[in-house]
Amino acid sequence: MTSSSTSGTALVTGASAGIGATYADRLARRGHDLVLVARDAARLSALAETLKARYGVAVDVLRADLSVAADLRLVEKRLREDAAITLLVNNAGIGPKGGLLADDIDYLDTMIALNVTAANRLAVAAAQAFSARGEGTIVNIASAVAIIPELFNGTYSGSKAFVLAFTQALAKELDGTGVRLQAVLPGLTRTEIFDRAGGSIDALDQSRVMDVSDLVEAALAGLDQGELVTIPSLPERADWEKLQAARFALGPNISHNKPAARYAAA
Repeated sequence: MTSSSTSGTALVTGASAGIGATYADRLARRGHDLVLVARDAARLSALAETLKARYGVAVDVLRADLSVAADLRLVEKRLREDAAITLLVNNAGIGPKGGLLADDIDYLDTMIALNVTAANRLAVAAAQAFSARGEGTIVNIASAVAIIPELFNGTYSGSKAFVLAFTQALAKELDGTGVRLQAVLPGLTRTEIFDRAGGSIDALDQSRVMDVSDLVEAALAGLDQGELVTIPSLPERADWEKLQAARFALGPNISHNKPAARYAAA
């Protein structure tokens, strides 16, 4: 698709509902043309028609199950070859059904395929394409449990910790290329992910559940402010900066040619 927008085209994965659909709406409002990616072609098409009528932008629908290698490569191909694409919202993913000890290990493999493998492949493809063009933005949707994994299912938390670490490392590598990175770390958010996993968002403490519209608005504000990591619920940015300072303070001591003295044999 040739972009009709001076803002360029945004490719949004997991766009049929929830965070992805809300990103699509807000980006269209900002003037972006769109490529919407998800498994549910009917819902994508309905959303596309709504956004075209509401905002007058061009919207393409790309039906793909990103846990399937052939579908994932189709989306990758679009990212690499469509020079109109200036923004990737790497949002597709699934949540857990419960604790690991009671979960279906095949389902967990699918979670890793979506939350890690697909997210990694699309972000790398976008990074390579955007850096060659000298501009572009990659938004990776992680989770607050990336920094406090003990609160949730281990495979899910681990998958989101990967997204956070990957974004931080990739941002360092892309420094000076004109490509921007952002990891978004939502807390509990009112979306369909809980219903799909067999739970209910209504059963949770509602004082801790954010509306998806508020989440996406905050995430876009963080992007506008140049944040590499955006935690929409975090009141004080200084708290995150303290965590990063403590992490970097470990740097000089995480690799030496001898074990620490405290590990010496008795």
